Amino acid sequence: MTTRLAIVTGRIVAWATRRSGLGGGTALPGLIALRLAPDLLTTLASKLPSGVVVIAGTNGKTTTARLLAESLRASGLHVVHNRSGSNLPRGIAATFLEATDWLGRLDGDIAVLEVDEFALPAVVRAVKPRMLVLLNLFRDQLDRYGELETIARTWRKALDKLSPDATVVVNADDPILAELTAGFQERRCTFGLEDPAVVLPTLPHAADWRLCPRCGASLEYERVYLGHLGRYRCRACAFGRPAPTVVARTVRQESTGLGLDVDWGNRTFAVRSRLSGVYNAYNLLAATSAGVALGLAPETLLPALAEVPAAFGRQERVRVAGRELTLLLIKNPTGFNEAIRLLVSTKRHCPVLIVINDLDADGRDVSWLWDVDLEALRVLSVPVSTGGIRSGEIALRLAYAGIEPCGRYPGVVEALDRWLATLPPEGCGWVLATYTAMLELRRELARRGAAVEFWAQ
Repeated sequence: MTTRLAIVTGRIVAWATRRSGLGGGTALPGLIALRLAPDLLTTLASKLPSGVVVIAGTNGKTTTARLLAESLRASGLHVVHNRSGSNLPRGIAATFLEATDWLGRLDGDIAVLEVDEFALPAVVRAVKPRMLVLLNLFRDQLDRYGELETIARTWRKALDKLSPDATVVVNADDPILAELTAGFQERRCTFGLEDPAVVLPTLPHAADWRLCPRCGASLEYERVYLGHLGRYRCRACAFGRPAPTVVARTVRQESTGLGLDVDWGNRTFAVRSRLSGVYNAYNLLAATSAGVALGLAPETLLPALAEVPAAFGRQERVRVAGRELTLLLIKNPTGFNEAIRLLVSTKRHCPVLIVINDLDADGRDVSWLWDVDLEALRVLSVPVSTGGIRSGEIALRLAYAGIEPCGRYPGVVEALDRWLATLPPEGCGWVLATYTAMLELRRELARRGAAVEFWAQ
């Protein structure tokens, strides 16, 4: 009876929230339902005949979850998926409520859930996933998460709560994750890159991990692909990057997106995507690994991956006032560096607007901006402007990088409008924004009819 009351109440709250125009009801219905029935997630997840897949990582979990969810849908399954990116227990509960009717019947075969780093142990304990996909660990929101060692300890608790038959799909190029999952050899599927064409010249100065997670000695990198991800070994002990089960031998940036040649045992898959960038090569590789491990046939999986569009704020393209804008979410040094790497590699000489907020969801500590390699933007020789609550902070950082901001605009929507007015008709622009700034931008774009609400994508 308590569960039934929680479901009915949560659905009413979701309906009322959307009718009132306050948003998509991506968290509040779940929060109230969990107060009424704390075991709601366990109850609803147990009704899924094909179980739950949980995806966690500092960067890439929204995109990877979308890639996998759409691939499962293409195979004919009904997928429960928190596509809005609301990844705390309350948001996940709201996702389940949306797929549940007034009588408590769940319309779903399998769930694909992206999960917040700190919420991972609680969600794993509640939904008992059949598969856990671990993408990466980077420094993010120091005032909330702390250092990487803190998150690693949290994830170890989550791994300890996994069912004995659960599969772990993990990025072998991340030394922290390789060591965390070392005890799962017989039920671990690892993935990694092997293409020398996308190697960075050196380990970035903002790399988050340089020491062996087993003995504490320095790691030696033969190849670095992104942040601290690459082919590594310890100088003092036997720890090293495990041989990946699934390998991307080549990563090509094609005119329409990415092309990957992926080896798994004696099979080779030609993976295509509308997405771009090395970081999305990892997301594609993770989704491919999870999909094949779940039993998806390549003839279903590969066409589905090729058609998945960018998620909210992740290389999303919109037309506003006759200009084409590409939206890139930035939230930590590694992600920001990869966004810059993408801008430079595509060689689209479009003006750039960087919008920085420091609200709770962004992280109040913006010192991470000083670890971003903004100097790399100079090769584009394009106008760069700033906006948001901390527009002054990023403008100062740009000045130290040798880039004089062309405009510094207050707020978010005002920054967008004043910056748009500087773009030529039918021109293009890059918008790099932190989480709450991106939410505000997307709401405004939806109001103008240039995009759909993020929770409705």
